[in-house]
Amino acid sequence: MKAIIFHGTDDRPGAYWQTWLAEELKKAGLNVETPAYPEINHEAIETFLPKVLIAHSFDENTVLVGHSAGGPLILSILENIDTKIRLAVLVAGYSMRVPGEAKDPVLQDSYDWAKIKAHCQDFVFINSINDPWGCDDKQGRVMFDKLGGTLIIRDEGHFGSGKYNQPYPQLPLVRDLILEAAK
Repeated sequence: MKAIIFHGTDDRPGAYWQTWLAEELKKAGLNVETPAYPEINHEAIETFLPKVLIAHSFDENTVLVGHSAGGPLILSILENIDTKIRLAVLVAGYSMRVPGEAKDPVLQDSYDWAKIKAHCQDFVFINSINDPWGCDDKQGRVMFDKLGGTLIIRDEGHFGSGKYNQPYPQLPLVRDLILEAAK
């Protein structure tokens, strides 16, 4: 099984809990990719997505994990692949513009929710009621209503943010969800 972990805007591979998660999954025998995409949410999804699709392979043993802007990237990936992956976990993910954002380049203008759902066996959305960036429980609810799966609502901010001093070094919930899916 393979996991690909996508970081958020202005972050890097291994930001916050992602290094810990990658190591935990490797210890459990998964292949793990933690790509660096500094252009995420700076380059329009129309030109950014093809680069991502070329750089990775996806199959029934793939798990996608995205933090923040990594979430809408996963939605775009799922809409544009021709296979069904095992699991998508969106942590502080979103599918609509966040408050105060005039343009959010990682977002598509609209999504083909049926295609996205057809390309993933299961979804988990983990959002927070007090996300300072607006990637909150309401965002999670929109995706859950469109795609099903599991919606987990916490009271834990953005699950990692330098600006808001949320170091968030571990996220055992995500590890446990992935390892359960790997059985």
